Amino acid sequence: MSYSVGQVAGVAGVTVRTLHHYDDIGLLAPGERSHAGHRRYSDADLDRLQQILFYRELGFPLEEVAALLDDPDTDPRAHLRRQHELLTARIEKLQKMAAAVEHAMEARKMGINLTPEEKFEVFGDFDPDQYEDEVQERWGDTDAYRQSQQRAASYTKEDWQRIQRESEEINQRFVALMEAGEPADSSAAMDAAEEHRQWISRSHYDCGHEMHTCLGEMYVSDPRFTATYDKIRPGLAVYLRDSILANAVRHTP
Repeated sequence: MSYSVGQVAGVAGVTVRTLHHYDDIGLLAPGERSHAGHRRYSDADLDRLQQILFYRELGFPLEEVAALLDDPDTDPRAHLRRQHELLTARIEKLQKMAAAVEHAMEARKMGINLTPEEKFEVFGDFDPDQYEDEVQERWGDTDAYRQSQQRAASYTKEDWQRIQRESEEINQRFVALMEAGEPADSSAAMDAAEEHRQWISRSHYDCGHEMHTCLGEMYVSDPRFTATYDKIRPGLAVYLRDSILANAVRHTP
């Protein structure tokens, strides 16, 4: 079975122009041509395209991708092992980035220009400066941290109260779903997860679905966050993580 360049572009989520370029440079030459001379791609060609797009997603230049795929000493299993290693490293990096901003958002509340009395009024007994040294040392130079800091520096007491209130409303929405027996991958739970993601983007920093799933994993893997959410409702951390993951999958092309 073979596929037209338009079909491959649609399935792979790339442009026809990109496929033409890959052909022109010898990175992905279609295995067949129609009688009219049009490109036709085989299943093997699609497998190679998948490998190309994976390495491109990880930031590899096209020349290096070609060298990797055309190395006669590399078998498919070696490619899978290498991809697993690279993907694991990327996940670890994203989790660290997510942790940086999440700790800052939930703990230090970067750039808060409030008096001690106003901090108590907004955050109660919780001290937003509790993890200041840890946050600065581990994550102070990330882009997401800086974006959150810039926004936070302009917030007033009323802004923080609104942000806290919105956070509590979203948490209570999840609690209501749990008590109603809604599965974490139900439409209602995924909608709540999307609202949670948009709240982060609106209030703190741009949070894509990939970053959001890393946050969800941290809610379960970091005991501090698990305790925070499970104090609201036992099992909330896991439910939130699962809803976030389901929502991300729903939005994956």
